[in-house]
Amino acid sequence: MENFTGICKVSAGITIKCRTKLLYLRSAALWPYWFETLKFFNTMGYLTKDKLVIVGAAGMIGSNMVQTALMLKLTPNICLYDVFSAEGVAEEMRQSGFDDANILSTTDPAVAFKDAKYIISSGGAPRKEGMTREDLLAGNAKAAQELGDNIKKYCPKVKFVVVIFNPADVTGLVTLVHSGLKPNQVATLAALDSTRLKSALAKHFGVSATEVKKAYTYGGHGEKMAVFASPTTIAGVKLEDIIENGKKVNGKGLNAKQWAELQQDVIQGGAKIIELRRRSSFQSPAYLAVKMIEGAMGGHVFNYPSGVYVDSKKYNHVMMAMPSFIDKNGVNLRPLKGTKAEIASLEASYEHLQNLRDQVIGLGQLPKVEDWKTVNKNL
Repeated sequence: MENFTGICKVSAGITIKCRTKLLYLRSAALWPYWFETLKFFNTMGYLTKDKLVIVGAAGMIGSNMVQTALMLKLTPNICLYDVFSAEGVAEEMRQSGFDDANILSTTDPAVAFKDAKYIISSGGAPRKEGMTREDLLAGNAKAAQELGDNIKKYCPKVKFVVVIFNPADVTGLVTLVHSGLKPNQVATLAALDSTRLKSALAKHFGVSATEVKKAYTYGGHGEKMAVFASPTTIAGVKLEDIIENGKKVNGKGLNAKQWAELQQDVIQGGAKIIELRRRSSFQSPAYLAVKMIEGAMGGHVFNYPSGVYVDSKKYNHVMMAMPSFIDKNGVNLRPLKGTKAEIASLEASYEHLQNLRDQVIGLGQLPKVEDWKTVNKNL
């Protein structure tokens, strides 16, 4: 035996001083123990060892989520599930050098969802050029019902689920109702609208996106989203003062007409990506969805708005983007503040979501609202 003082590399980018005794490996019989020790230190860099399931993993969003989760070292245990084999994605990830990760691909929901603790689902049809998110309603609502049923059947103890396939507010709601989970355990991707707003404002004023604070959209993830200006600042200047009082940032202003046009550009942000790339967005939703699950795993708190289940006197029995954050306790609501015009815009978005919800009820993929408790006692 020999005393050894040196640097122990625990994970990528993290080193600690350590004092230990290293055993000379004079016998090959001791090598397996050494390899197990190395494996232990390698997995220490992960946020959790819990199983993460990526639904729709064979697609562009799903495959990007797999790679992002591995690069962020969320967990070494990732299952790729799709009705089409995602083995090609799994093989690419193995060949990328994620040597300490256990990457499984399957088309069997019983295998995929068993013992799952975290789920991200992009398992619906993507939007094509000329389509609205609502055009996907019938087919993707059915996929959401299947997702919820699989959760209830195979992994009722799952900790958190992120739903991102469109129309996400509705598919998330259908998933929640059928899964039997608590409302704080399911969230939908809404942050992409807010990051698009932040990006558009940064481009207009010629500043870094870090100079744009509290640029948020609420309500539905679609053409009826409510874009809020009152909380937003650009380089410390209130956006309302820029629009209403002619203040400038970096020598540039933004009048009411320009603001209306910019809002419309944000609302049509997904369609613009399709126009530019000839396919729907995949990198941005994949990254943001993984950051949401990272927050739920106890990593960096996710502070962008998420689609959450709301059941208050004013808004009830829908999922929609609201001021919120995601941490190890799930998705949590923050107080809503806005001008009368902004609240009116949110109410219009809420009415639109009620209409979509009622359409899904009419399709038979959701029971009547008054019967939800018979399917999910947590609602």
